[in-house]
Amino acid sequence: MYARETEPVGSTERGRLPDDARVETAVVALRMLADPTRLRLMWTLRDGEFDVGSLATAVGAARPAVSQHLAKLLLAGLVSSRRDGRRALYRARGGHVRRLVTEVILAAEHRVTGAAEHD
Repeated sequence: MYARETEPVGSTERGRLPDDARVETAVVALRMLADPTRLRLMWTLRDGEFDVGSLATAVGAARPAVSQHLAKLLLAGLVSSRRDGRRALYRARGGHVRRLVTEVILAAEHRVTGAAEHD
């Protein structure tokens, strides 16, 4: 008998599958990143805090559209905000989110350029 034959159904090499709440939360995050404008916003927000006007300029979108995208990203927990006087400043929430955005763009770069994949 091989070791893998004794593993419970649904297990992975690193343990059991994540529970439904974690999977659903991850799916929501990935759906949010599936929009080109939101992904561009998240790429910009990896490196610091920005207000809506600066973000609109950076991603080439209208301020109202950027505000709506930021509201969705806030609800999904991918972005945090703070007030600075009358302005709201936004940033990517945490290292996991920043690394996720970086990795997905770098993976796309490999696909587009044909560069060799890493392990």
